[in-house]
Amino acid sequence: MNTRAATQNQEVGFAPAHRVNQALTASAEKRALEWLAMHAPRWVSSDQLTVLGLIAQIGAGLCYAWSRSHRSALLLVILCLALNWLGDSLDGTLARVRGRQRPRYGFYVDHMVDIFGAVALMGGLGCSGLVHWQVAMAMLVSFLVLSSESYLATYTLSRFELSQGFFGPTEIRILLAIGNLALMRSPYATIFGHRMLLFDLGGTIAAAGMFAMATFVAARHTAQLYLQEPLP
Repeated sequence: MNTRAATQNQEVGFAPAHRVNQALTASAEKRALEWLAMHAPRWVSSDQLTVLGLIAQIGAGLCYAWSRSHRSALLLVILCLALNWLGDSLDGTLARVRGRQRPRYGFYVDHMVDIFGAVALMGGLGCSGLVHWQVAMAMLVSFLVLSSESYLATYTLSRFELSQGFFGPTEIRILLAIGNLALMRSPYATIFGHRMLLFDLGGTIAAAGMFAMATFVAARHTAQLYLQEPLP
């Protein structure tokens, strides 16, 4: 009985972190998601959308792997990215519009889905032959490091940053879609007279950028927490 009462008190005292999204598409995306949520059929649930987002991201990884022998599969990747955006972005908005929020459950499930989805996407990309495995794994590790910093900051600072600067998940999906269209023409790029895989170039830049961003933000948050918790 005491354990149950303590659990209930914790649930009542739980306060969701302040959400911050400064991405380029954030304003337009918010309006679109709210419209979709208000017009969604009643039988559509947030959990169904979360599952759709995960299946779509796994599908994107499988299509990347398939593109090794069928380049046209890259178009299916774009479709999967669009479905992933719909499921991953709309699930929380739908819950808020309908007043059926479960903050702890939603936060936990949504981001575990993101982690598994990222593994599937980068694994499929590594199998595609369009990027070297080392670059695909560097992108995955950098993403996981940046994600871990975000989750820890959410817990310790009660501030959940959905974007880093002007870039968020939607911008990454858009860049991937544009890159896929470029791959349909040629998987190679020429830089300073050297021919290399286009996604090796883009992936290296992305991995370095995410790792540098994680390092910078971690240093900033460490300093912030140090000042907020001075020693007696």
